[in-house]
Amino acid sequence: MITALDHVQLPAPSGREEALRAFYVGVLGMAELPKPPSLASRGGCWFAADDGRIRLYLGIEDGFRPTTKVHPGLRVSAIDELASRLAQHGAAVAWDHSLPPQRRFYSQDPAGDLLEFIEAIGDRTPAP
Repeated sequence: MITALDHVQLPAPSGREEALRAFYVGVLGMAELPKPPSLASRGGCWFAADDGRIRLYLGIEDGFRPTTKVHPGLRVSAIDELASRLAQHGAAVAWDHSLPPQRRFYSQDPAGDLLEFIEAIGDRTPAP
């Protein structure tokens, strides 16, 4: 039976690793994980938060197109501070008030992939 989500992989264009590192490490505060030697030659980069319990892998994809619907939903604290930080670094922040009581917004990484940031407020809204 499923016990946890191991990781989410997002596509990235070749040559954007430094911009992705600056965003995921420098802006979001994630740690970069070393890729296994057998995968390092493929490019891309891996990141983790919450002592490795949250992992995002950015894999190089030929014919890359940013994700505009599929996305990770990341639980955060201090959501207003995070939204301000992203905006200060040039990332668009689009608030979504459709699922109270949680607060959420969408943004994009430097490759253009969609990211959702959610701060829990009170009880979690049940899925429809």
